[in-house]
Amino acid sequence: MSADTHDARSSARLLAVQALYQMDIARTPLEVIIREFGEHRMEAKLDDIELPPADGEHFEMLLRGVVENQTEIDRLVDGKLAENWTLARLDSTLRAILRCGVQELLHAPHIPPQVVVSQYADIAHAFFEGAEGGMANALLDNVAKSLVNDKDSAAG
Repeated sequence: MSADTHDARSSARLLAVQALYQMDIARTPLEVIIREFGEHRMEAKLDDIELPPADGEHFEMLLRGVVENQTEIDRLVDGKLAENWTLARLDSTLRAILRCGVQELLHAPHIPPQVVVSQYADIAHAFFEGAEGGMANALLDNVAKSLVNDKDSAAG
């Protein structure tokens, strides 16, 4: 994979988290979000930092996938949270990060799980100063390992 592809996917991940957050908070419909981001945000700045142009296909796969697979994704996340915690109790941004990460772990097998985990942990660290980055890293790593174990059990 080229550095350009890696950077384009990284931008797509960040934009997908922002889009899911907007969908959650403002109740913006999926198609409106995809159109808005496609027309205005794929080559944007974040806090005056120039981002590489985002991979539009990857962005759309993440958003559509989270919407289509939300029940499965949320069950996986809820199953990995500490006792007495639910996805609904988490900050909207952290929820979006976890949902995108799990969507990618489930439905983008061509991307190494450690890349997915690392990228979303970095996004969490960018948004939060507290323990959320470590939590995102641990939870997504746990999901990735359980998916590998499930795949190994099915093959064995």
